[in-house]
Amino acid sequence: MEHLFSRREVLQVLAAASGTLLLNPLSTLAENNQPMLLQRKIPVSGETLPVVGLGSWQQFDVGSSSAERTPLKEVLIKMQEAGGKVIDASPMYGRAEEVIGDLTKEVKLNDQFFFATKVWTTGKQQGIEQMNDSFKKMGRSKMDLMQVHNLQDWQTHLKTLNDWKQQGKVKYIGITHYTDSAHSRLEQIVKSKAVDFVQFNYSIRSRNAERSLLDAARDNGVAVIINEPFEQGALFRAVKGKELPAWASDYDIKTWAQFFLKYIIGHQAVTCVIPGTSDVKHLLDNIGAGLGKIPDEQGRKKMLEWIETV
Repeated sequence: MEHLFSRREVLQVLAAASGTLLLNPLSTLAENNQPMLLQRKIPVSGETLPVVGLGSWQQFDVGSSSAERTPLKEVLIKMQEAGGKVIDASPMYGRAEEVIGDLTKEVKLNDQFFFATKVWTTGKQQGIEQMNDSFKKMGRSKMDLMQVHNLQDWQTHLKTLNDWKQQGKVKYIGITHYTDSAHSRLEQIVKSKAVDFVQFNYSIRSRNAERSLLDAARDNGVAVIINEPFEQGALFRAVKGKELPAWASDYDIKTWAQFFLKYIIGHQAVTCVIPGTSDVKHLLDNIGAGLGKIPDEQGRKKMLEWIETV
């Protein structure tokens, strides 16, 4: 709760100073016919994805009441209007798959998103049953991306997924984890060219992936999805009460969320980052990181030097 509150404070202050453009920076850009959101290619196909997507852990694990679901419906509508596309889920995330499926069908946007979900079990048949259940919950006959969650029984599931990819049941296959300790195993799999996507943790203060994993993904033509970009809110707590450095505006950075996300997007190996939110203001703030100038290596170095003083 501390993370959400402090971020809300920042947005309120900036909105008062800059007007509604900050909270919805997309409207003016759209009127000027400027690109809505930076796109990056999926190496294996050349298909492009917006660099900012949406995670669903915790936020989309809700019940069926209107009070719980209406804010999430608004998030999905605004995300699609803003040019966002990637929604990441998992059977591990409670009712998230079902809620995403229900709401995207309700607002008639189910086919407008790039659905990425996961298999999180052991055994071939259990994996098949769980994945088929995910298809049903999310309202899809074909899944855009199916990933092996936290490498659980990954060799078994990748065999199934390769068959499904050949059959056209899944478009892309991938692997995921959320801890530094798994990076070496992820890298080995990436170098074997067994997957189209790899998802892992990475942030401006948690940079183990910079040692070799990000480069391995780039060099082997594997798309990268980043989770834990805010370190579960720890980054916001670290900068609470602090002002953005003056030079942040050189990279069209208006908020701390954009500071953290633009550092990640600045690495050319990153295809998409998936901060989770159930708040429209936070969604638009996050998407703002994919607009305007992206830091080059010199800019990212300056960002690192600053964050190390916190």
